[in-house]
Amino acid sequence: MKLLSSTGNRVAICLVVSAAGIVSGCSSLPTSGPTARQIIANEKDEAARIGFQIVNLDATTLPQAGATDAMSSAGIAALARNGRVDQVGPGDVLSITIYEVGVTLFGSGTTTLGGTAGSGAAGGGYDPSAKAQNLAGVTVRDDGTIRLPFIGNLRVAGRTTAEIEAMIVAKLRGMSQAPQALVTISGNMTNTILVSGAVTRPGRQQLSLVRERLLDAIAAAGGTGERDGPQSTVVRFTRDGQSAEAYLGTIAPGSAADLTLLPGDRIDLIRRPRSFSVFGAAGKVMQLPIDANVLSLAEAVAQAGGPDDSRADPTAVFVFRDSANGLAAAPGARPAAPMVYRLDLMKPSSYFVAQRFAMRDKDVIYVANARLNQTRKLVEIFNVLFTPVFTLRQTVQ
Repeated sequence: MKLLSSTGNRVAICLVVSAAGIVSGCSSLPTSGPTARQIIANEKDEAARIGFQIVNLDATTLPQAGATDAMSSAGIAALARNGRVDQVGPGDVLSITIYEVGVTLFGSGTTTLGGTAGSGAAGGGYDPSAKAQNLAGVTVRDDGTIRLPFIGNLRVAGRTTAEIEAMIVAKLRGMSQAPQALVTISGNMTNTILVSGAVTRPGRQQLSLVRERLLDAIAAAGGTGERDGPQSTVVRFTRDGQSAEAYLGTIAPGSAADLTLLPGDRIDLIRRPRSFSVFGAAGKVMQLPIDANVLSLAEAVAQAGGPDDSRADPTAVFVFRDSANGLAAAPGARPAAPMVYRLDLMKPSSYFVAQRFAMRDKDVIYVANARLNQTRKLVEIFNVLFTPVFTLRQTVQ
């Protein structure tokens, strides 16, 4: 018995010495991240390298709505301008029909309007009936001209079909009696746009006098499909060499960003899911998607499971935001400094503030550890260390 007692005492002494070492190195205990005090202290230490700023969230310090948008549709709206979709250009294919009455250049045509069939005279003769001559497949050349019999070259690029009809009639008037012309575009390459990327049916689309809009073209291409929703799809719109981007979900039908399309526009849909990350004393470390146009901080914290009652500091819920994420800086402008927003969930008003704070792509939520959390861990270690000693003493006694 004395031997057991002596052994138990020696074990106890060793454990006490070990515990003393643990207490002296309490700061090295495992933790999921810094406490609120450590974050605030690092604001000045890191200022020279990162330059982040800590802001206590309340009704007066909420970021402006425009500043919290992951990507504004105003950039696309700024590219709107007036233009035409009925002008002919190189590569277009025209269908031209010329009508003549009386003295004709083309002779018997394919269509007779009035008179008696077969009464037409030979080319250049007189015929009281109206004759129609179809000239199909007339392609506008690279220099913007077409070539027609008895007329020669006509510069038609940049003109409407009505203007081309008037040009043909003017050229024929001295050679044919009462000529008329009808011009249609059978192959339209000039008045087209290109839709590509994450759509069901990418390709070239023709524009019409209906004046199609941006969302019309995306719908005609089959939309984004079931996999990609509007909140995770970026629209990159290019016009005259200038490009702008916005999430599809931020473009409302008929809005300024749903602009009227013009020839040469390019629409590229890109899959770019938005997300935020959660660290610290929350339910667990995770990355969660932003599936709505606007996700509030309150909703984000709820999705993460909220602060852990046993180890979290509810007065120190932080949102780390790199202000450059999702926003294009103006040319020559200095990048905005990173921001750290602190929310105190012990204040009832903070829950209203959290509902008005909009999350942005790549935001990081960090729930700080309570200062007493380290003490609790130390007590748990003591329990693990000394329980065998107490058990041994009980056995000896």
